[in-house]
Amino acid sequence: MLRGSGFLTPAAARLLIVDLARAEGFDAVGICAADAIPHAAPRLAEWLASGAQGDMGWMTETAERRASPRALWPDVRSVVMLGLNYGPDEDPRAALMDPARAAISVYARGDDYHELIKGKLKRICSRLVPRVGGPERAEVKVFVDTAPLMEKPLAASAGLGWQGKHTNLVSREKGSWLLLGAIATTLELPVDAPERDHCGSCRACLDACPTGAFPAPYRIDARRCVSYLTIEHKGPIPRALRPLIGNRIYGCDDCLAACPWNKFAALGREARLAAREENRNPALAELARLDDGAFRARFAKSPIKRTGRVRFLRNVLTAIGNSGDPALAPEAERLLADPEPLIRGAAVWALSRLVPPAVFARLAARHVPAEADAAVRAEWDPSLENAA
Repeated sequence: MLRGSGFLTPAAARLLIVDLARAEGFDAVGICAADAIPHAAPRLAEWLASGAQGDMGWMTETAERRASPRALWPDVRSVVMLGLNYGPDEDPRAALMDPARAAISVYARGDDYHELIKGKLKRICSRLVPRVGGPERAEVKVFVDTAPLMEKPLAASAGLGWQGKHTNLVSREKGSWLLLGAIATTLELPVDAPERDHCGSCRACLDACPTGAFPAPYRIDARRCVSYLTIEHKGPIPRALRPLIGNRIYGCDDCLAACPWNKFAALGREARLAAREENRNPALAELARLDDGAFRARFAKSPIKRTGRVRFLRNVLTAIGNSGDPALAPEAERLLADPEPLIRGAAVWALSRLVPPAVFARLAARHVPAEADAAVRAEWDPSLENAA
């Protein structure tokens, strides 16, 4: 088991990694070589050339480093991919049933997985590094959506699952509910066999998408994806897509929840990822009243805080506009006075859907003359809604 110097052999190091990963609560672990995904770079280049990344300019800026782990770190030899199950305790589509309440993506209902998984990876490395290597100490780096690393192709190459037609990872044991972390290392470790595709002729995930974000199987247009529109997109949500978003205010689980492989999924065991009660189906009226301090306090340990109050309320107001509930109109009307143009514009749209045309015209007569933002002024034009 040990080398003459007292260090573990690569095979023993692999067993230790698996043991440490299980001790930290990871549900899946696999290893691939650093050069295991040569097929991913051409697909990424084609996708970026199509403009499907929307205004995620950082994906274009980091494309060369994203092409391969070795482009990011030349000394890396192996990549350990780890999966943490976050399987929900209910069908997330149940949150779509009440249009006056918000639907939040399952992964964002508990603590921020970035910090949680990063802590677990660092603890694994702190116990691994002293026991492996040789004359030259092994080096490691950990990643959780924090660097230009193509986690999903690497996870497939490491045997954790395969990239389904919705482009997300699917596991035969855990279904669609795996959060990924990576440990890149200078160690040359034994690798696992890649998982093959088990989607077959199924297209349940493609058909479930509310905005038609999949132009073809295994290809996503982020510009139409609810997760992109509610999290990454910085401007107004395109008018034609707003009605399709429904009450989804942060992310979307529809394509994941539709996957038949979820019949094998289990409830997530990590308590910090479990849904907080206030994030299961919060009332839209309650969320619309959050000022900046209240927003920060409520989502202090949540991934939702990364979006910020402005985009968050844009999403809430879009959901209010889709609610069909005139009782929510006062919440939108109050936000016509918000300092942020993005919020004011979303409030105008929501009101255009909830109040009679005569009331909307009276509100326009009161607010348009004082409105300095051209985009917000344009939202007051009722003909745009018909055009959309």
